[in-house]
Amino acid sequence: MGKFDFDPQQLEDKLKSTKKTESLLSLGRLVVFFAFLGAGVLSLSDSEIWLIPALGLGILFLFLIRKFNHIQDQQKIYLALGQMAGRKAQRLDRNLNGLDTGLEFADKNHPFSGDLDLFGEHSLFQLVNHTFSPAGKEKLAQLMKEALNPDASQERSLAVKALSERSDFLRAMEASGLAFSEDVPLSDTWKKWLGRVEKRSTINQILALAGPLGGLALLGATIWGNLPQGYLGLWVILGTIALSRVFDPLKQAADALPVSSVLKSFGVRAHCIEQENFRNSLLEEEKRKLFGGEESITLQLSQLDRLALWVQNRMNLLYLPINLLFWTDFLLYDRLLSWKSKAGPSLSTLPEHLADWEVWVSLGAFELEMEGDGKITWSVDSLLDAEEISHPLILPSKAIANSLKFDADHRLVILTGANMSGKTTFMRTLGINWVLAKLGLSPFARSLTLGNFQLYTSMRNTDNLGESVSSFYAELFRIKNLIDRLDSGEKILFLLDEILKGTNTQDRISGSQALVDQILRTQGFGIISTHDIELSELAESKTGVKNYSFHSEIQDQEIKFDYLLKSGACPSFNAHKLMELMGIRFR
Repeated sequence: MGKFDFDPQQLEDKLKSTKKTESLLSLGRLVVFFAFLGAGVLSLSDSEIWLIPALGLGILFLFLIRKFNHIQDQQKIYLALGQMAGRKAQRLDRNLNGLDTGLEFADKNHPFSGDLDLFGEHSLFQLVNHTFSPAGKEKLAQLMKEALNPDASQERSLAVKALSERSDFLRAMEASGLAFSEDVPLSDTWKKWLGRVEKRSTINQILALAGPLGGLALLGATIWGNLPQGYLGLWVILGTIALSRVFDPLKQAADALPVSSVLKSFGVRAHCIEQENFRNSLLEEEKRKLFGGEESITLQLSQLDRLALWVQNRMNLLYLPINLLFWTDFLLYDRLLSWKSKAGPSLSTLPEHLADWEVWVSLGAFELEMEGDGKITWSVDSLLDAEEISHPLILPSKAIANSLKFDADHRLVILTGANMSGKTTFMRTLGINWVLAKLGLSPFARSLTLGNFQLYTSMRNTDNLGESVSSFYAELFRIKNLIDRLDSGEKILFLLDEILKGTNTQDRISGSQALVDQILRTQGFGIISTHDIELSELAESKTGVKNYSFHSEIQDQEIKFDYLLKSGACPSFNAHKLMELMGIRFR
């Protein structure tokens, strides 16, 4: 597949150098081609001795083509590295405009993804995603949305740490994928073709030997033995009839085989994985899925790359006369079947396994880029203990960290606070860091202790005119799902924002109190945010309930926030002042 330079230093100079080399090779290739044609004409019109330089020029021409193609591929690598550097800068600045949003994976009915900005503009997906194929992107999205398995998360965390220390490997994997992969799913015909058994025919093998021998003999006799050219024409007609035996199978192979750039992407990435010693049991297991056969996947792909080039260019005007004269399709078909019998079983699952590696690269690159160093502890006894936790989508220099602990005696927080003071952002901070820990990534916190529980949120409940659903009904529906899961015995962290906001104050307070009573009889724990200060009185009468709040300070015509979580109920609100600032006059 060729060796490439993945060093991101001095990219601009390297690109200028490769473009200059490309121009020279292009000119040299053109000169050699015309010289080859001239030697060929002279061999026919002057002397057969010109066949010797013609042969040498033909070999040189093929060499120059390979060099030219390699330089073009290296240029794609450099461009990909430049693209990666730009995306990294965007992520570090939290300026995520233009990055893939993964919006197609958003699901408003999912237990938590719709409320935590996992997908869409300015989302966690944009921060984590380093995939480049539809399959890789889908696998990453599904991993982000799946339920928590603490054992799997801990094992994944060790693997991610190991990957984050392999910056060269991560860079090469992503760059080769961006440079060569096409943004289309691999056709199902690839798997079907690899899985279809095709027996090698004895007749075809005989013809694969007879074609070149007969063609050479007749061509030599025509040139040097004064054999009438009509016999050569008869041989070509005979070849046309014989070659019909393998025309359809080779056409099916040409339609099934991936394009050259995809094969190159497979080969370069497989070589990167094959050469790496990860020293992590999970990563080594993932590696064995790729390289379980006797022969190297990289070698198999190199062989297929050469065969595919031959198969997919059989109708080329340069190849046709050679094929008709020497019946080379029989040799090609025999070699293709021989390759398929050895490599087919292992390569049929290669795209799927490489898509898994796109997810691994995304996780490792996130851990490397974000330089996460939050300590994560998994506990059987504890529920959740977050120390100085902040939101990953907020620029670290501007993010305000807060701390909160849940345990058996402290299971429900009534969160009050002024408008825009940070209640919703704090709840999302807890939820999105839970997702990071689930993925095996370091949380944005000094430390985070988690037990074995699932996450459920209710924050963005909106009307749906198409389904005749009001926002209040949508919220009730989500709360019902939460209650059903809690009543079944699940341990769940819930984050309920502005609870029952779609009804009147009296019903909202009584309904909220009833919900709190119901929740306290289950294994659920979490936060209920509200503007109803009356709910804060529950902390005095209910065991396990505690008040926290965010405050604001009104100074002249400004409202200032410190976004710091404080113990106790909020002493004052700012809606009146906000309305005044918006032009509503109170008498």
